[in-house]
Order: sequence, then structure tokens, then C-alpha cells
Amino acid sequence: MPVLIDLRRRIRSVRSTRQLTRAMKLVAAAKVKKAQEQIFKSRPYAKKMIEVLSSLATRANPDEHPLLKIKGDQNIDLLVITADKGLCGAFNSNIIKQAVTFMEENKNKNVRLHLIGKKGYDFFRKRRYNIKSHQINIFRKITFKHAIDLSHNIIASYTEGNLDALYLLYNEYKSALQQNIIIEKLLPIERLKLPEKETAIDYIYEPEAYVIFDILLPHFIEIEIYHALLESSAAEHAARMAAMELATKNAEEMIDRLTLVMNKIRQASITKDIIEIVGAAEAL
Repeated sequence: MPVLIDLRRRIRSVRSTRQLTRAMKLVAAAKVKKAQEQIFKSRPYAKKMIEVLSSLATRANPDEHPLLKIKGDQNIDLLVITADKGLCGAFNSNIIKQAVTFMEENKNKNVRLHLIGKKGYDFFRKRRYNIKSHQINIFRKITFKHAIDLSHNIIASYTEGNLDALYLLYNEYKSALQQNIIIEKLLPIERLKLPEKETAIDYIYEPEAYVIFDILLPHFIEIEIYHALLESSAAEHAARMAAMELATKNAEEMIDRLTLVMNKIRQASITKDIIEIVGAAEAL
């Protein structure tokens, strides 16, 4: 029967899809484990760097280095990190939605985009947003050099006075089933809130403060961008693993339903043939 042939073809097709999604899930699981190790190594360093720089920015004279200066909020750069590939659930769409919301909230300001990842670049390019820079296909093997290259132009713009604030938007890895969208302000460096009666006492620097700031502050931007890349990469693999697991489960359920329908049709066909044979025998 043509119906049975169609059902068999659909079952074979779904089985092939299940095999593919199961393989993608295993690959993503292996990549998540490797990315987790990198994150756990970088998190303490990045956290301590923020604490030190926030304390330093609170106490130091803002005029001692261009990256310490507090400017206006008219020229804003937003660094958005998405994935290069899909099949990872709502990973990319959530980031893009948050970026669009941020731009709508700051529509009266000059917001420029630095895009990492093909999915984000394709979305904003087609809608003619103000894209200052973009990089794709860097998640195959993330290195610290990627963070250095990304931070170079940003630091130059802030130092020259063409940039007032820099924000970073990415997915933070929490677990295999949970990723949090993080939007944080990198420049100017956030100041600590001291008690009302406490005054900010500056440090004694050796060598000169400018020499230390000139090394430490750009390195802070590089570390934060590198840490965000690692977090986003792990979150992407975790989201893909979860999405492929769900797709595999849905494929198995679809195979069961199609098999049940096929068996019912076969049973009905066999029953009909038996009735016809019995009826013919009785007529004879």
C-alpha cells in the first residue's frame, strides 16, 4: 500500500535525523567539558582583576591615565558575542533580543556595535545597524590573541576621546541546562561605593602610577573580553547539547508514533484480507 511505503520512508528519515542529533549531542558534551576547565581556570583571575581595578579606579586620580577618565554617555560601544552556528536553542536569539533592547533604550545616543559570531553579524548587517567591527569563526579555537585584537581598537577609541562607554553582552555559563545573559560595563571602570564618612586614600605606586596603569588597564580589558569569549563558548556548547538531547527525544517519540500508525494500518489490512477470504470460503 502507498500509505505504508510513505510511513516507512518517514520512519527511516526520522531515524537518520535521530542518529545525527545524538552524534551532535555527544560532540557538544565533549566540548562542554573542555570549555568548563578553561572557565574554571579564568574565573578567579578575572574576578580578582575586577576587584583590584575597581579599588584602584576609586582611589586614583582620573587624570593619571586616559582609561580612568569618566566621560559622558553619548558615544557607546556594545560588544555582542553570539555563536557562529545554530542548532543551539534560543542561545543566539536571546542575545540578539537583549542587544536590540539595549539599543532601543539608548536610541538617542550614538551606539556602535562590535560583533563576534556569524549569527549576530548576519542579523544586524541585514537590518543596517551601525556596525563598527566584526569577527567570525573564532570559536573553533579561542586564544588570548583574539581578545588582544578585539580590545586594541576599543582602547584606542577611548584613549582618543571618541568613545564614552563600553558595554559587554554575552551568555554566561552556569550549568549544562542554564545560561545567563550578562551585560556589563567595562569602560569607564566601575568605582566602588565607599561609606559616606570614608575618604578614598590613594596608593603609593612603585614605579610611577602612569607606568603601572599603562600596563594594567589595557590588560584588564583584554582579560574581561577573553573571559567573556570562554563563557560564551561553553554556554553555546551546553545549549547545543541540551537542544540536541531534546531533538533526539522528540525523534524517538515520533518514530514510536509512526510505527504505531503503521502497525495499525498493517493490522487493518490483514484483518480485511482475512474477512474477504472467510467470506469467499462461505460463499463456496
